[in-house]
Amino acid sequence: MEETKQPSNNHQRKIFVAIVFGISAVIALIVLYFYVQYKKTHIATDDAFVDGHVHTVASKVSGTVKAVYVNDNQLVKAGDVLVEVDPVDYDVKVDEAASGLDAEKAKLTEMNARVESAKKQFSERRAAAEAARASVELQEANLRQAELDIKRAEALYKKEVVSKERFEKTTTAYDVALAQVKAAQEGLKEAEKAVETQQAAVKQAEAAGTSQVAFIREKEALLRTARLNYGYTKIPAPSEGYVTKKSVEVGNQIQAGQPLMAVVPLNDIWITANYKETQLEKVSPGQNVEIKVDTYPGEKLKGTVDSIMSGSGAVFSLFPPENATGNFVKVVQRVPVKIVLNKDADRQHILRVGMSVEPTVIIETQSSPGGGRKTGAERKD
Repeated sequence: MEETKQPSNNHQRKIFVAIVFGISAVIALIVLYFYVQYKKTHIATDDAFVDGHVHTVASKVSGTVKAVYVNDNQLVKAGDVLVEVDPVDYDVKVDEAASGLDAEKAKLTEMNARVESAKKQFSERRAAAEAARASVELQEANLRQAELDIKRAEALYKKEVVSKERFEKTTTAYDVALAQVKAAQEGLKEAEKAVETQQAAVKQAEAAGTSQVAFIREKEALLRTARLNYGYTKIPAPSEGYVTKKSVEVGNQIQAGQPLMAVVPLNDIWITANYKETQLEKVSPGQNVEIKVDTYPGEKLKGTVDSIMSGSGAVFSLFPPENATGNFVKVVQRVPVKIVLNKDADRQHILRVGMSVEPTVIIETQSSPGGGRKTGAERKD
């Protein structure tokens, strides 16, 4: 009787095991189904980090550091003075440039006075030339009258109507008129020559004034440069953010362009996620993103896909791959995707540039009237 009961128990055990195995298989299939569906609509990667603007602060002038007004990790606002370079040398250069400019302006005033004087003399010379021209016309009229008189006197003298003395006086008057015409003509030539000379002097004075104006502009540029350099002795914060990598102290001798510190604005950060190219088929701007931060396991931030980079990360590396060498090995490339955080997602600024995160892009899909499926971004369009 015991032998009959033992096979019955074995049979029941086998049935139980089969039932448990079947239920486990069904549960596994259900879990696998939901996992596959989840993976279709949730595109995740662990190759992602917090990115943002890093403003490198450098001096535009060289000199000795007079004061440093900030410390590491201090919050600053745009325009706050971070470092001050000793301005004494640059103040002296401003005074020197200002003095040089004043001297050149004084020279210009003197040159303008010379121009006005030359123009006045030119007007006087031209008036003298007009007077000389009028004198020539007068003497030529007298000469014509003398010619008429001598012709008349010569005819009357031949007829013995006038005396020889009267004829000789008329001849002398003609000679005097002829000499006066020549003298007036010579005076006109001298006056016209003086006008030309004075006109050249006016042009020369004006040219010197124009050259002096250009020189003054050069001095003004030097003064502006000196004032700018003086202003550059105070180095302001380029934006609101936190000071980091401070490498300057009071008394340091710094050079123009030397990095002194960096300012990182934590109110303008984003996520750079390097997705595999095989994951990007359904990823498009505007899709929602869930972000897990390695530093804060309990935190889950919300974001949105902003844009997809126009090339893979390898293309923009220092030594991009050359696939035409004959040794090509296909490797799945990663393409950076920019993910922006939702407004007030990081209100407390817990994120820091460079932190590792795990973003998951949510591909929302729905059936279209034509029987196909389209992404949430396409529905928005």
